[in-house]
Amino acid sequence: MLKRILIVLALLVVLAIAGWFWISQPDKAKLSEQAVTGRVPQLTVTRSQTFPTVGIAKPVGWTGGAKPIPAAGLQVAAFADKLEHPRWLYRLPNGDVLVAETNSPPRKGGGITGKVMGLLLGQAGADVPSPNRITLLRDTNNDGVADQRSTLITGLNSPTGMALVGNWLYVANTDALVRYPFTPGQTRVTAKPEKIIAYPGGGNHWARNVVAAPDGKTLYVSIGSSSNIAENGLDAEGTLYAGGPRANFPKDGRALILQVWPDTKYTRVFAWGLRNPNGMAFEPKSGELWTVVNERDMLGSDMPPDYLTQVDFGTFYGWPWFYWGGYVDKRVSPGRPDLFEYVRRPDFALGAHVAPLGLSFASDAKLGGSWANGAFVGLHGSWNREPKSGYKVVYVPFADNGFPVRDAKPVDLLTGFLSADGKTTRGRPVGVITDASGALLVSDDVGNVIWRVSAK
Repeated sequence: MLKRILIVLALLVVLAIAGWFWISQPDKAKLSEQAVTGRVPQLTVTRSQTFPTVGIAKPVGWTGGAKPIPAAGLQVAAFADKLEHPRWLYRLPNGDVLVAETNSPPRKGGGITGKVMGLLLGQAGADVPSPNRITLLRDTNNDGVADQRSTLITGLNSPTGMALVGNWLYVANTDALVRYPFTPGQTRVTAKPEKIIAYPGGGNHWARNVVAAPDGKTLYVSIGSSSNIAENGLDAEGTLYAGGPRANFPKDGRALILQVWPDTKYTRVFAWGLRNPNGMAFEPKSGELWTVVNERDMLGSDMPPDYLTQVDFGTFYGWPWFYWGGYVDKRVSPGRPDLFEYVRRPDFALGAHVAPLGLSFASDAKLGGSWANGAFVGLHGSWNREPKSGYKVVYVPFADNGFPVRDAKPVDLLTGFLSADGKTTRGRPVGVITDASGALLVSDDVGNVIWRVSAK
């Protein structure tokens, strides 16, 4: 009897998947990926979809000596390989590199929807269990290859961001910011973590980043939304979105950046209306906080653009009611026309559905003059655009005023992850940092490699 039930369920899953792909005819882009970039991107009328365009590039890995393609004048080699879903990177003052080997926590919800989601994640190489650890990599002879590695911390809960402040190493788990006593040079942490703050974990956007302010007094934590456009109800995104009192923050807040005073554990909402902020960094000339943000889905292959933006205290970026500085998303109900005048327009578009995750400024990079003043961004790559977008590392040139050059477009720095026909991918870039020598390190969570880009 049980076998018969399992067969019926399997058939239902197959039919559901077939129906999904039959109904969701891909919406093809009418603009190039580059057209929807820059300070003034080309925006089109949205094409609302009941089912998203599904375009999954099959991961095939790096075989036969293959590696990404760097821009002219640069070279690339593996800094470390045979890792397990490496997503985020952090460099310690002594040059050691920490890598968060991590993935989404177990996703709630089963049934047909859960099976379909599992299939899509599997096709993208994103369904592996989370290793839940931080690994330390050390290059003892300075040849650009990590020759020592050790497991620094285990027992974490889908960790992403890391930050060293004084003698504390902060780690952003999916559901809490914790810290450990730590001194650079250590290769193993055995102390129990101290919880600084708790916040909502999991959801569609599970990764949490943390960066320290230049003065070391406060921390900034990015928390993505639980859904695309609050389709599960505004309550699921926190009382700020549901229109209730703000006293519960940050306990239930999502789609925002928090500012945290770690010693007193006082926390406030620094900015909100950010659907899925990930990489954060301080621009070296102005000292201001910047972030990259993944925008919403199911408005067609051309809209809206993911973005890079400076973040100021108290700013509202529109999610879920508005995008790109005030365009109304009519799918969200109830609407909030009263918030229209407060929506902040992002500073730089990175393209539609490119999925920016990593962000690092070039203050200590030594790649040559063409890469000396700007931002490096890791584009994880689309799953819902035709043709596919992202799957590369780009560079956004900045002017001396601390903002992107007026007419600038993203410049390809590291490509070759996606095949020419878009059907397969060898890897997907995520975190980007500079190493102690000024080379750029790029984590590849599908290829399980950390790539090192340096000047020839």
